[in-house]
Amino acid sequence: QVQLVESGGGLVQPGGSLRLSCAASGSIFSINVMGWYRQAPGKERELVARIIIGGIPNYGDSVKGRFTISRDKNTVFLQMNGLKPEDTAVYYCNARNYRGPRYNDYWGQGTQVTVSS
Repeated sequence: QVQLVESGGGLVQPGGSLRLSCAASGSIFSINVMGWYRQAPGKERELVARIIIGGIPNYGDSVKGRFTISRDKNTVFLQMNGLKPEDTAVYYCNARNYRGPRYNDYWGQGTQVTVSS
């Protein structure tokens, strides 16, 4: 089992910045991928960014060039710059471990990000 605890959400004006953190605990040795997803009201959850442990990150098209994902040991960060109102959503941290072709997903509790003037 993996436990994820997020922090760093809040209210920010358009063009501003926020940094989200997600600390993993438990069976962290089993994690293959960590990342961030978001879900806005009335919309499906979508990928924001993810990083393969020991590999390169990848980003959703809507955040490329503005958001940066990074990792330090068992914590993953999401630096969000140039925030737009359409970035408003609940952001969820995700950890995934693979067992052959199958995988398990673990989720944090979510942190609200609101971009508004």
